[in-house]
Amino acid sequence: MSISDRDPNPGGRAAAPTLLARAAAADLRADRRLTTAIDDIFLGDDGRLDDRARAALATTLESVLGAIEAAIRMHAARLLTALAQPRLAELIADGVSALDRLRAAGLLRDPELMHELIGRVRQGLIADALPIEPPGRADQPSLLARLSRHADQRVARAAVALLAAEGHRKAPILVGAAPRGDLPAPIHRRLAWWIAAALRARPASGDIDALDRALAEAARHSIAAYDENDRLEAVATRLAAALDAGAEELAALLGDALADQRLSLFIALLGHALGLAYADVRDLVLEPDGERLWLVLRALELDRAAIAAIGVALCEADPRRDIERFAETLDTIAAIEPERARAAVAPLTLPPEYRAAMVAVARGTWA
Repeated sequence: MSISDRDPNPGGRAAAPTLLARAAAADLRADRRLTTAIDDIFLGDDGRLDDRARAALATTLESVLGAIEAAIRMHAARLLTALAQPRLAELIADGVSALDRLRAAGLLRDPELMHELIGRVRQGLIADALPIEPPGRADQPSLLARLSRHADQRVARAAVALLAAEGHRKAPILVGAAPRGDLPAPIHRRLAWWIAAALRARPASGDIDALDRALAEAARHSIAAYDENDRLEAVATRLAAALDAGAEELAALLGDALADQRLSLFIALLGHALGLAYADVRDLVLEPDGERLWLVLRALELDRAAIAAIGVALCEADPRRDIERFAETLDTIAAIEPERARAAVAPLTLPPEYRAAMVAVARGTWA
């Protein structure tokens, strides 16, 4: 594009009002940028996302919401075409991004959504950074490869399914592909309705009622077609249940899972042994301080060597962890009796709603 007077831009006149309006609002934008920068400076390091996690979260958010949005757009457009509303169908097919509208409305700050996506992103980054070590012999196949040939067909099928689920999780979500279960069902349901509402735009001409009904039906279709049993977390949980590891074999399986970079299976094995939900155990594993995780491992009667191997692997994979601090406390951890550790982690088995309520009350106490 030329900027010389001899090559004028015929679209410049149409864009002039927008340019003038943006210039008039420049002071306000500058003030908002300064406020954001100041907020960022004084944020505590404890909860701040690093650059890798921030970039991965943005990509995941766009990918997951984009897939739901694309499916709702396509279904609504088909319904409108069948109702002889081609202009409305075109409006839906090429309308404003739902992601932009949801972000502007502040809906993406939803704690449940962010908790799930941040946990998922951090789990993926740590899993990829885990040191790869042979689980026994250098020529021994990986853990999932061995489990896929297990004599128990339930275990073998679950291992193959986990391999596939991890491959699907890392693969990009393609527009028009079959829907994939990447979120807990309640969050998917909420997002489907939000996205349908965000795609709503009052047409210059046409039947707004037809548009609303098509979007509502497309959201219902997205919810009805969704199966969260395909999620990586659900598949890992099924494999852990099929293995049903006893106390004597749990330590070896946990170590092999980390050596195989299968953090999802590590979490699921702990969850099955403790009787806890996957998401709750993931929170424990992702905590950079690790105190609750070490207590859980002692409650499951893992010895010093097993806890040391797990702690070192997680410290090497997660830059937020302090390996020197872990080394200094290892003897203290190992000296805690399993019964005492079980008593300390007993609150984890309370109903999630009750634990959330206790946190909410404590938040007010410490305010």
